[in-house]
Amino acid sequence: MANGWANRGTAAASRFEASAYALLRVVAGLLFATHGAQKILGVWGGKVQAVGSQIWVGGMIELIGGVLIAVGLFTRAAAFIASGTMAVAYIQFHWKFAVDGDKWLPSINKGELAVIYCFVFLYIATRGGGLFSIDRRRG
Repeated sequence: MANGWANRGTAAASRFEASAYALLRVVAGLLFATHGAQKILGVWGGKVQAVGSQIWVGGMIELIGGVLIAVGLFTRAAAFIASGTMAVAYIQFHWKFAVDGDKWLPSINKGELAVIYCFVFLYIATRGGGLFSIDRRRG
């Protein structure tokens, strides 16, 4: 009997899989874009970075890539670039190749957000735009 309930719950949840993925793509993209807006526009407590600096380039990727991911336009490419950007951010700004102690752990070096963005965007790059994306409407 317990297995019957589990199967019904799984079937009910799977009906929302495509919509939940679209929501993940939109929310992750918009949140990513806000980080870029902080660096490029100086909004929401951010500071405008020097044009051409590494942090400015990262901010442009966050802002433009985040918007593209959110609306689902060139989703795979934008998400792949965003994923790589977050891998670099984690390695260079959080981990810093520190091998002593536990400094490589995201919970210690405060790199959790970079790591989760990296893998969420890698997943989005493999799956594409999905529902409610411009890519899907374009065919």
